[in-house]
Amino acid sequence: MAESSTGIGAAEPRRVPTPPRVVAVSGMIFSALFTATLVLLRIAVPTDPADSGDWLADPDLRNSVRTALSLVPFTGIAFLWYMGVLRNRIGELEDRFFATVFLGSGLLFVAMLFTGTAVTQGLLDTFVTDARLPAQSETYAVGRRTVYALMTTFGLKMAAVFMFVTSMIGFRTGALSRWVTLVGFSFALVFLLAAASFPWLALLFPCWVMLVSTWILIVDVRQGL
Repeated sequence: MAESSTGIGAAEPRRVPTPPRVVAVSGMIFSALFTATLVLLRIAVPTDPADSGDWLADPDLRNSVRTALSLVPFTGIAFLWYMGVLRNRIGELEDRFFATVFLGSGLLFVAMLFTGTAVTQGLLDTFVTDARLPAQSETYAVGRRTVYALMTTFGLKMAAVFMFVTSMIGFRTGALSRWVTLVGFSFALVFLLAAASFPWLALLFPCWVMLVSTWILIVDVRQGL
């Protein structure tokens, strides 16, 4: 009886299951979709939030915006899976303080992305069928500035916080390589200081996600060999 209680009957420590590789590439999918979304929007819509809305009169630019908006739901879903992959990799080493900031910043980023997309879709549907010019409408002015604030002022700041806290967790736990975390710290600092002034800097976020996802996938493949 003693042998069965201390030897055979003792429970072995439970190992955290590794997500399948198709899930591990969710960060790469997010990077591709978010990059395509940003490029389509930056080309079609002026960066100045006080623009007159002339782009709405061009059917090609409207189609580019519609294509970009149609990618956003899948972009957000891929990012949520990416967050799950990161949490799984950290496992039991996860710190509650940093985990709270990690989850909060990531979820807020997705929420602002979806909200900005919904407002943009509303403006697009409204003024395509409206006889008035957007420049003559207070609705367009408010909506345009709201989208700009959601994505540039707040959304990118949440992305910066997400990069910073993820890099900090990876640095403290060893879940990420030292050089990968340093890149994350650098990108987060650039986001906080200059992303609002240089809109194309937003592409640094999907580039960083792609870097982290590629590094994780390479390490997992090597460990599986």
